[in-house]
Amino acid sequence: MFTKILIANRGEIACRVIKTARRMGIATAAVYSDADARAPFVQMADEAVHIGPPPAAESYLLADKIIAACKQTGAEAVHPGYGFLSERASFVEALAKEGIEFIGPPANAIAAMGDKIESKKLAKAAGVNTVPGSEDAIDTTEEALTVSNGIGYPVMMKASAGGGGKGMRLAWNDKDVEEGFEATKREGLNSFGDDRVFIEKFIQDPRHIEIQVLGDKHGNLLYLNERECSIQRRHQKVVEEAPSPFVTPEMRRKMGEQAVALSKAVGYHSAGTVELIVSGADSTGDSFYFLEMNTRLQVEHPVTEAITGIDLVEYMIRVAAGEKLPMSQDDIGIDGWAIENRIYAEDPYRGFLPSTGRLVRYSTPVEPWAGDLRGVDGVRFDSGVQEGGEVSIFYDPMIAKLVTWGKTRDEAADLQVKELDNVELEGLGHNVDFLSALMQHPRFRSGDLTTGFIVEEYPEGFEGAATSEERSRTIAAIASWIELTYQTGQRQISGQLHDAQPVTPAWIVRIQGNDHAVTLGEGHAMVDGEKVEFVCTWRSGQRTATATQPDGSALGLVVKRKRSNWEINTRGRTYTVRVLPARLADHAGHMIEKEPPDTSKLLLCPMPGLLVKLHVGEGMKVEAGQPLATVEAMKMENILRAEKAGTVA
Repeated sequence: MFTKILIANRGEIACRVIKTARRMGIATAAVYSDADARAPFVQMADEAVHIGPPPAAESYLLADKIIAACKQTGAEAVHPGYGFLSERASFVEALAKEGIEFIGPPANAIAAMGDKIESKKLAKAAGVNTVPGSEDAIDTTEEALTVSNGIGYPVMMKASAGGGGKGMRLAWNDKDVEEGFEATKREGLNSFGDDRVFIEKFIQDPRHIEIQVLGDKHGNLLYLNERECSIQRRHQKVVEEAPSPFVTPEMRRKMGEQAVALSKAVGYHSAGTVELIVSGADSTGDSFYFLEMNTRLQVEHPVTEAITGIDLVEYMIRVAAGEKLPMSQDDIGIDGWAIENRIYAEDPYRGFLPSTGRLVRYSTPVEPWAGDLRGVDGVRFDSGVQEGGEVSIFYDPMIAKLVTWGKTRDEAADLQVKELDNVELEGLGHNVDFLSALMQHPRFRSGDLTTGFIVEEYPEGFEGAATSEERSRTIAAIASWIELTYQTGQRQISGQLHDAQPVTPAWIVRIQGNDHAVTLGEGHAMVDGEKVEFVCTWRSGQRTATATQPDGSALGLVVKRKRSNWEINTRGRTYTVRVLPARLADHAGHMIEKEPPDTSKLLLCPMPGLLVKLHVGEGMKVEAGQPLATVEAMKMENILRAEKAGTVA
């Protein structure tokens, strides 16, 4: 067994590898860029080596710097995590020349399966169903148009070396191809150093299901069940679960056996994932198609660990050290249900725009990395950041992963809703509310999932989780109690000009434009004539609290004072609440509201980023919807369009 390994990655996956290595008694070395000098993974590792400036192309993507760090620290093996160099065959070969073991599959398997075009040919030769599409890379927009029309719209343009949702564009017509083909090539080149693009048929209403495989160097290969990854946004996974609510035992066997056969065809060992696109309309499970094989550990690996009890990182290390797998296919079972939500630095209230900045506040349901494969009492929190740290434009926007385990799917989802209420993030936009809304959504609970779920269910964007009149009354009651507690505290400040007046129990509470008449009593409130019973733990100065009702149900609250309003966040929705004494409420209507400035004639970049291309110049006439500029943020290109017709001044 190795005595020291180096992690050629950053963030939460570096922390993840360090945790298992520490348990195995293996020392760890980290590498870091300027942007990550104070990151948690650097602090967790036994030693760390600085390898360059923030851009990945000048640090994490430079194989020679990783190898130099191995020599400096005496590391015998390298775990690549995911992304960066994890699927680069030349990196594995370079390590081998230096006598350093790669904790992952052999170079030939990476080369064969990491290239989407070649892997598709290989899968076809192995008898695996493949999606109709171009056989080879496409060089020009004109050729892309010809191929797309031959296949039939809609089509997907994909960077051959792409992954993680990067370098992918959906085209519904010729215009989409004309606008998106060159951008897809650029994303592939910038993110993966490879601008080859291929095109394939886009299957409508599909499910994205993947099979986890694990093999050793002695010819043993197993499949560790499936993961459902259908809830995606811009082809980036948002929610993953294991097992899938769609897959039957017979489907699982068919998919698993094909995944193993494909892996054996390339001499695979270590952990890997065969991704499938599956027709949700065919309950036989025979309508599944090979998408790609990820020759590395997946972001969503914790849900497989939670239901199988198998530490994938541990077995990757053991396999790399030459050990045999101690289990057989018959030993692989399914215990309970696990769901993972990816907490991203993006603002769902502003069209999911990337958000960067400092984490002014960061509070988590359980201590990050505490507990075992299922965390603490079924709650696992994989995090790569800490309070005071910065989420920069240089890397992926993922802040953390919340993983919950329960005996049933509903138990795991209920636990997600409960614990998402206990995540406090301030300083940048984040998608915690959106994740909670997904977990509560009736369609999610029914298991009727497709990769179009988010677009179909939130066509006009996200405004917060669904609420009800009963919930609004409860929030009105809680807000009145919070205001009373706050005002009572204010009355106790000494040195005031006048004698403190008693705090009124009668309030008018305005929530999202609706007024509620509230009268507070002992342990309850009368809201619009309805009795609401609750006990709230909030005290002045606290950021978080719990409101418990007689039936035992509890709402986790994040409470903020914003000028004269309260912001109360719970169950996937932020309520902006104005609480006024009933005697003053009538006068509030006479206060003049400040009009926001008119910015409709300006193009304001909605997030920090890199200007890739300016499409217009002074004096040009533009139409509504016309591209004005392309901005790259967090490895994704975003097209900024004109909101109205006009002339560029």
